[in-house]
Amino acid sequence: MSFFRSDLDNLPAYVAGKAGSDPNIIKLASNEMPFGTLPTVKAVLEEHLGTLNVYPDMMAVRMREEIASHQGVNIDQVATSNGSVNMIEKILGAVCEPGGEIVYAWRSFESYPIAVNLAGGTSVRVPLTQAGEHDLEAMAKAVTDKTRAIILCSPNNPTGTALTHTQLAGFLNAVDERIPVILDEAYIHFVRHDDPIRSVELLNRHGNLIILRTFSKAYSLAGLRVGYALAESSVADKLRSVGTPFGVSTLGQAAAVAALHDVEEVMRRSDFVAAERDRVSTALADLGFTIPKSEANFVWFEMTKTEPFVEIAARHLITVRAFAGDGVRVSIGSVEANDRIIATATEFAQHIGLTRRS
Repeated sequence: MSFFRSDLDNLPAYVAGKAGSDPNIIKLASNEMPFGTLPTVKAVLEEHLGTLNVYPDMMAVRMREEIASHQGVNIDQVATSNGSVNMIEKILGAVCEPGGEIVYAWRSFESYPIAVNLAGGTSVRVPLTQAGEHDLEAMAKAVTDKTRAIILCSPNNPTGTALTHTQLAGFLNAVDERIPVILDEAYIHFVRHDDPIRSVELLNRHGNLIILRTFSKAYSLAGLRVGYALAESSVADKLRSVGTPFGVSTLGQAAAVAALHDVEEVMRRSDFVAAERDRVSTALADLGFTIPKSEANFVWFEMTKTEPFVEIAARHLITVRAFAGDGVRVSIGSVEANDRIIATATEFAQHIGLTRRS
C-alpha cells in the first residue's frame, strides 16, 4: 500500500558527497569551506547554548535586520529559511499548479528537479552551452504560457560558470514580469570576473526577481542550515507566510548575525579559495584539460565515465563528487588538498593520454 502520489515514484534522489573512512582522506565532494567555524561565531554560539529550551524568533527579526543592512535593502524585503534549498521548495510549492513548468539549465544543482517534482510541476531542462554556461537565449525561448518560474544558478553548480551582470540584465528585460526568476547565488562570494552580477540593483528594477543566498559556503555555516531570499516587499511577505514556522534555529540566527559582522575574515577566506581555485585551474590547463571557467569554490571535469577519476582520486586520498554520465566536481580545499587534486589530475591525464600544454 502507498499513501503517496504516484508521480513521486520516480523522484530523483539527492546524493550527498561522501567522506572517507580514513582520517587522512580529505573530503572534496560537498563544496564545504576548508576552514572551521569563525571564531566570532563560536563565541556567540556559546552564549546561546543555555537558551535552547525556548523557540527561536519565528520572524528572525534581528537576523533580517542585519541582512537588510548588509545588502542595502529594507527588512520587509528579506525572508529567511532553513537553507536556500528549503526556500526553493517553498517558492515552487507556492507558484506551481498541475501542469506548471519550471525552466532551468541542466546540468545544474541536483535539488532543482527534486523540488519541482515535490511541487507537482514539470521540469523544462535547457542544456548548458559547450562552455558549461547557461544558454539564456534558449531559456527565454523555452518559456511558455505554462511556465511558472525560471531558476538561474550563478555560479552554476556543478560547472562553476557565472553569469555577468550584463547578461542577467538583458535576460530580465526579455522575460515576462509575471514569471518569477529565482537567482540562486549560493557561491556569489567567490566570483572574481570583471562584470559580476549586482543582483540587488536588478531587484530594484524587476519585481519578479527573487535572490537566494546561503550561509553554508563563504560563511562556513553549512552545519546550521541558514539561508534567505531577497525580493520585492509583497513577494517577501508571501515567502514569509509560506515558510516553515521557526524555520531558522536560535543558533542559526545568532551565527548568521555574527558572521555578517565578520566581513574581513569572510573576505579573507573567500579570497584564499578563489586564489587556490585559479591555481588549480591553471595547473589543469597546463596538463591539457579544458574545464569551464569556474567562479565558484570547485572545478568541473566533464566526462562520461567517471569511475577511473574517482578511483585515482581515492588513491590520492581525496573524495570527489561524481555525476554519472556527465562528469566530476571537485571542491577547492586547503593547499594540501588542492595539491592532491593536481596530482590526481596528473595521473588521470596520463591514464587517458592527455597532451600537456606547451
